[in-house]
Amino acid sequence: MLEETLTYLIKRKDSQPKFSFEIVIVDDGSTDDTYQYSSDLVRVLKLKRNRGKGAAVRIGILSGRGKYLMFADADGATRFQDIETLERVMTSMIVSKMAVICGSRAHLQEKATAKRNPLRNLLMHGFHFAVWLLCVRGIKDTQCGFKLFSRQAARLLFFNQHVERWAFDVELLYLARLLSVDICEVPVNWHEVDGSKIIPFFSWFQMGKDLLLIRLRYALGAWKVEQSHHLE
Repeated sequence: MLEETLTYLIKRKDSQPKFSFEIVIVDDGSTDDTYQYSSDLVRVLKLKRNRGKGAAVRIGILSGRGKYLMFADADGATRFQDIETLERVMTSMIVSKMAVICGSRAHLQEKATAKRNPLRNLLMHGFHFAVWLLCVRGIKDTQCGFKLFSRQAARLLFFNQHVERWAFDVELLYLARLLSVDICEVPVNWHEVDGSKIIPFFSWFQMGKDLLLIRLRYALGAWKVEQSHHLE
């Protein structure tokens, strides 16, 4: 994923002199050699202990310096060049400086469902129903790891984020709805990557528990929402 991303961004900068970019890799407490990727073009943030995907993404986004901020899963399941599609939608819709553009795999769902085993399909549909019931309606794919934020939206949402593991995407979209941040879902190219870290029963159970906590803690006021916190 890193090689593909760098190749695309460097080529784009060569053809568009005013274009600038930064890449931030967050090493979530790993014991491998992720830190070796640090360079003039890549900034690596190393966490001392594993805190979860949500925490790693939050730290990476809040350290970003661009007008637009995005996160992309490091497994390369989504073609990075699809950022252009997300950017086009962002530029065409943004009025209030608050927008989230979500890459979506929903258009591939029928084919993916046919390939998955019945238990995983059952868990997936159960999770989607729980998301619809408890947190976010109108978004078909909340979990795609390819999302673009305007700077103001990113800072507002990530400063308010609490969930540090798998269901953090749902919390961000829940907050976006709560705070009237524009959301748009855009189809992207995606393929299954071997070696997924999601273990079906445990991960779906944990995400289901997080959905319930998101709904209850915001509803009961245990999690407060800052409406204009550090937007620049």
